[in-house]
Amino acid sequence: MKDADKTLWGKCVAFHGHVCGGLAIGYQAGLYAIELLGLERAEDEEVVCITENDACGVDAIQVMLGCTIGKGNLLIKLRGKQAFSFYNRKSGKAVRLVLRDTPEISREQRREIMMQGDYHDFFDVKEAVDTLPEMARIFKSYTCARCGELTAESHTRLYNGEYLCTDCLPQYRRFL
Repeated sequence: MKDADKTLWGKCVAFHGHVCGGLAIGYQAGLYAIELLGLERAEDEEVVCITENDACGVDAIQVMLGCTIGKGNLLIKLRGKQAFSFYNRKSGKAVRLVLRDTPEISREQRREIMMQGDYHDFFDVKEAVDTLPEMARIFKSYTCARCGELTAESHTRLYNGEYLCTDCLPQYRRFL
């Protein structure tokens, strides 16, 4: 690892809390995305990541690329895959990186290789399948008529003339 990479890796470890193979996967994916798309850390939504897992590697992507749930430029599409789609809003370019399987080596060997190796060897580069998401919106909030909690308009439903949050909304089970 280069010295600049060691500093960035150290920031990822500090944020995540420990060194692990999963963090290294996200770190290597982030480095590869930076190279392929000419990315810099996002101050706002210039860079978008759609991750197909909620594992350790996502923490590295947050640190490296500034993608966060709160800013709306980190989206989780749970599929249980070590796959990450990256989007550069300025250039319009996008890529999906999918971790290659290496069944012939142990988990410990894989972790060491991920931490020391070349990201070109770890991922298949594919076309991003999801379209670039729209910019995050700020929704009006309504007070749920049942629980009294403020809820974003996008997560309320009008039910018998009252706004209800989706937790309080009665289920309609007529259709299977």
